[in-house]
Amino acid sequence: MPRFKCRNLKREDFVNALKEMETFIDVSVDDLMDLNSKIEKYAYLRTTGSIRVADLMSHPVATVRASTSLAEAAHVLVTGKISGLPVVDDRDKLVGVITEADFLRALGVPSHHPTHSLWQTLENMFAHPVEMQEPDGLVADLMIADPVTVLPDQTLHEVLEVMKKNKIKRVIVCDQDRRVLGIVTRSDLVRVFFDKIRKSSTDEST
Repeated sequence: MPRFKCRNLKREDFVNALKEMETFIDVSVDDLMDLNSKIEKYAYLRTTGSIRVADLMSHPVATVRASTSLAEAAHVLVTGKISGLPVVDDRDKLVGVITEADFLRALGVPSHHPTHSLWQTLENMFAHPVEMQEPDGLVADLMIADPVTVLPDQTLHEVLEVMKKNKIKRVIVCDQDRRVLGIVTRSDLVRVFFDKIRKSSTDEST
């Protein structure tokens, strides 16, 4: 029997498949559709379950100290085109994280709205100019202490759960001694997703 590959399965396809089997099966079309959905889920988990954090994290990672000035840390963010910086101590162990939103607040930009993205914040800033202030103080004044981390040997699905549970856009990858190894962002996860789509499309065309 030839193998057909189609992503856009409909209810009528399951009905016709049951008719073709020409036998009695104690299962409904809805049961089959539900089973197919679960099969696709576990097939996806199987094919992506081997992806480790170490395989998808960005590294090396720029870091700052708690004693670094906000102006200097802001310069690192801008020149590196990054949205968050791990903060390490004198032994290079993670003690905190500082993000673009923290800097915007330090500059007097109202970026605290939980449903606003950076772009919405910037749009509001240009539409309603506010009095800007020079960032003053140290990273220690703004950083979030004891941020959420993952280990390099954890899986893609585990890091997804961590980010979803904690409602964060990035997670820092550390070793057992809390030394920073890399960082995983939503962009990294989106890249994996599109890589899977491209590979699947290639497989279907062969």
